[in-house]
Amino acid sequence: MPTTPTAPETGPEPTETRPTSTPGEVLPGAPTAAAELARVAAGRAAEVLAGPAPVRLDDVVPAPEQVFPDPAGDFTLSADAALRVSPAGRDVAEQLATWLRPATGFPLPVADAPEDGPLTLTLSPSAPDAAAAPATRATDDGSGGPGDGALGDEGYRLDVTTTGVRITAATPAGLFHGAQTLRQLLPAAIESPTPVAARWAVPGGTVVDRPRFPYRGAMLDVARHFFAVEDVLRVVDHLARYKLNHLHLHLTDDQGWRIAVDSWPRLAEVGGATAVGGGPGGWYSRDDYRRIIAYAARRHVTVVPEIDLPGHTNAALVAYPELAPGKVAPPPYTGTEVGFSYVDPADERTYAFVADVVGEVAALTPGPWLHLGGDEAFKVPAESYRTFAERAQRLVQATGKTVVGWHQLAPAGHVDGRVLQWWGTNGDDPETADAVRRGARVILSPANHAYLDMKYAPDTPIGHDWAGLIDVRRAYEWDPGTHVRGVPAEAVLGVEAPLWTESVSTPAEVEYMLFPRLPAVAELGWSPRATHDWQRFRSRLAGHGPRWATAGITFHPSPEIPWPPTPTPVPTPRRRPEDSPRRS
Repeated sequence: MPTTPTAPETGPEPTETRPTSTPGEVLPGAPTAAAELARVAAGRAAEVLAGPAPVRLDDVVPAPEQVFPDPAGDFTLSADAALRVSPAGRDVAEQLATWLRPATGFPLPVADAPEDGPLTLTLSPSAPDAAAAPATRATDDGSGGPGDGALGDEGYRLDVTTTGVRITAATPAGLFHGAQTLRQLLPAAIESPTPVAARWAVPGGTVVDRPRFPYRGAMLDVARHFFAVEDVLRVVDHLARYKLNHLHLHLTDDQGWRIAVDSWPRLAEVGGATAVGGGPGGWYSRDDYRRIIAYAARRHVTVVPEIDLPGHTNAALVAYPELAPGKVAPPPYTGTEVGFSYVDPADERTYAFVADVVGEVAALTPGPWLHLGGDEAFKVPAESYRTFAERAQRLVQATGKTVVGWHQLAPAGHVDGRVLQWWGTNGDDPETADAVRRGARVILSPANHAYLDMKYAPDTPIGHDWAGLIDVRRAYEWDPGTHVRGVPAEAVLGVEAPLWTESVSTPAEVEYMLFPRLPAVAELGWSPRATHDWQRFRSRLAGHGPRWATAGITFHPSPEIPWPPTPTPVPTPRRRPEDSPRRS
């Protein structure tokens, strides 16, 4: 099994190269008008003989809000195609071109131009919605269009006709999501890193789409096993592919501290030197962290840093014993038990430490969130825990960030905007419901549905089973809007799929646990509830297996999914002894 993945799918920021000519390219003054007409006619005839596009307009994952197929409107991308784009959307167009060039071999130049072309991306504050679309729909909720008549900050409209493809949105994020949809509507061979001889057909019709929830994310635990910057960038690409817009990085825990803090340098230098099983450890410099944030931002993914407090702090206590209740350094920890460590909640030095750390991390993080952890502080008395949590929340608030914490923070006093990340397995949680009544919002990460470190089946070679086995159907069949009693849908900010890494140590193993469950959670966060249907989802998801195989993405060939034959074998992670059951 490979231990080093290929580079992130868009790799380093691309330098555009354009050949001076390609087969079939029309050079200035060369063909006559009649010859050009004949060429176009021949191309159209070839398309008719080739049959319909191999992908259907409603094969997209996550399912779009509305789909209006037009079987007579298929478009075929040709070698002389160019992308035309509103100037503010040029970066999205450049990324789309970067995705399409390797497999097609086409130059696909990008031009700032308002007029239509074969591929057109348009930014418009008043982007059109379903009002201008046909009166038929492929979704099953019976509605006639977006309820408020607007696509919002992340919605888009995609129109495909025989003459071209147009993506329209009010924001670059919407254009980006529309471009990801277009990518899925091309044949699976579009994921090839080298040119492929294929008909690059896009099914005709209109897609009108926007997300159900504003927060859609996944979490990568880099504390138990450290993952290099390039590995994290590859995960960003996976999230963006399925319209997930937040990457939560679990940066600190008992086994390792992964972010440099200038005012407390030993946190990284000493606390970052270890990992589960005695691995090599590692940490991100300020420049490393900025690189991750910039890469994610270009893909419209917001990084959410987590500094887990007051528990899960053994690595910090090794570096700075004065933070420990007994002021004695514990030994480095490379196991997987939880709940034994905590910073001293009675010492003012602890709060100076928290203020410094969250202040520096907040200053490096342009996104609105800062995650405080707050879970499994089993040895901290309840009143001391509450006092610590309330002070720590205010310290985060003082940085200008919004507090996010695991749902154990619920009993603490409320601060404006506070978000609780719920990871329970029983939807009856009065404390969380009470916190919502006091103003908290909730991100849903139920451990028995959304924890991607759980095994798929008893024989899955890595992972846990303390929250149950999570196959693809279990990851898909739940509703974030009604999952926790007493938490109304309007209090749900969104969904997140955490991947804890006690038993996951390589990029290929990360991918094996993400796929195919990550797209299931992504659909719950993006698609209208009325579109959720297991049988239709498994059918749509099946077509993504060849895409992943072509792109070199490791995935679990779940027997629940009717995968088409794939020419590329799917590597599986090595088997290792089961780690102790635990939450995080």
